[in-house]
Amino acid sequence: MNILLVLPAGDSVRVTKEHPQVPKRAMLRFSVLPLTIVAALTPKQHQVRIVDENVEPLDLDAEVDLVGITFMTALAPRAYQIAREFKARGKTVVGGGFHPSLCPEEAAEHFDAIVAGDAEGAWEAVLQDLEAGRLRKIYRNRGANLFPVAALGDARPTPGRPAASLRVPPARRDLLSRNEERYVTINAIQAGRGCEHACRYCSVTAFHERSYRQRPLEDVLAELRAMPRDLIFVDDNIMSCRDYALALFRALIPMRKRWVSQCSIEIADDPELLRLAHEAGCCGLFIGIETVSQENLAEMGKQFNAVARYQERLRKIRGQGIGVVAGMIVGLDKDDPGVFERNLRFLQRTQIDGLQLNILTPLPGTPLFEDLQRAGRVTDPDWSHYDFRHVVFQPAGMTAAELQQGADWLYSQFYRLDRILLRSVRTLLTCGLTPALLGLRLNLTYRYDNRREGIIGSNPARQAVWGSLAARASRGPKAPATQPV
Repeated sequence: MNILLVLPAGDSVRVTKEHPQVPKRAMLRFSVLPLTIVAALTPKQHQVRIVDENVEPLDLDAEVDLVGITFMTALAPRAYQIAREFKARGKTVVGGGFHPSLCPEEAAEHFDAIVAGDAEGAWEAVLQDLEAGRLRKIYRNRGANLFPVAALGDARPTPGRPAASLRVPPARRDLLSRNEERYVTINAIQAGRGCEHACRYCSVTAFHERSYRQRPLEDVLAELRAMPRDLIFVDDNIMSCRDYALALFRALIPMRKRWVSQCSIEIADDPELLRLAHEAGCCGLFIGIETVSQENLAEMGKQFNAVARYQERLRKIRGQGIGVVAGMIVGLDKDDPGVFERNLRFLQRTQIDGLQLNILTPLPGTPLFEDLQRAGRVTDPDWSHYDFRHVVFQPAGMTAAELQQGADWLYSQFYRLDRILLRSVRTLLTCGLTPALLGLRLNLTYRYDNRREGIIGSNPARQAVWGSLAARASRGPKAPATQPV
């Protein structure tokens, strides 16, 4: 069979034949690991091609037998459109990824079949059944790729769920080579998958059912030996299993790689692990800071972040020469219109190197979505707006308009050119040349993206003050109180 694997893109960044220019945001693209893994799972008698709409046009008239589409919630409408077009041309279309896994019944209406959960095991069954003419509607990974963990098993799994090992073939990165310059790197690898934490807003937790699985260490090291120097670990939390992470970092040291990943802020509490990460080539970490309110953290199930210790922990991480990109969320229930100024001051005080700012988004399948839907606070049914940049619910401590304006203001203020240049110099002096160059490129890309999208916003806290002053002035001077006779 000729198989086409597709990653859809949103309207503002999609490359088409009519608009062939690729947006200059390579720093925000790193491989297409899910599809390169699916390609690796495909038996060799089949021909496989990958199209990422972020970097090249999709040919709806391509001569293919099977189309596989992976997508998250914000891309569901585009994925459904692609499926509809290919089905109209007589092609078999299969959907997979986070959204079909968390909304299987909805997604199944648009596809000939969907894969819910991990692709390993399920994708091979899809191909076998398709060739035999017995394609089912929903395929679920029932743990066929899970094996007991041997020596390196400190994974802190959910009570009652054994730690498990994940069998994954080396990714088919060669299928991306024709567009390699469009990505910050096509050299992505995953050592572990999932997360044992229970953050209520997180689709990773929902998708993996609060499980963590790790690949056999020797499989990961063999794949790393064949990769170039610069790469990215796309693990949800590179330190989920301490013993495994220690063994991985020690083995990486003589390879002299340079890499970035995602990690819990808890790595700052483990001097040995932090030191070995740096020695193993870690240049930067994406860390979910989320909020500077301990009450918000508690409500979202992430109280282990400990607001009072943010500055100390971040100083330790950056002190090891590791840059930090912070994930922040605005619109949580304890946020008021002053949260945007507070967050900006926090980011400057803690010398954060980069910011990914998310408007709180209740993704389907998460406890947050269930909570807000039950309370009647989900206000927007359009999945394309569930991209962390639109307000799709009724906030508790401000209006939806204030949340949107404030989020845009914070993003544009953080990525002001003078602040970017100052951050770059500071990162150079604190963390070294490589983190500084990576940070500068990332900052300039976010600035480009914001300007391209017209993100400016305004500070609702300041607006409230000026609005109050203007209202007072419009009423004129206050009349003197009448004295009693």
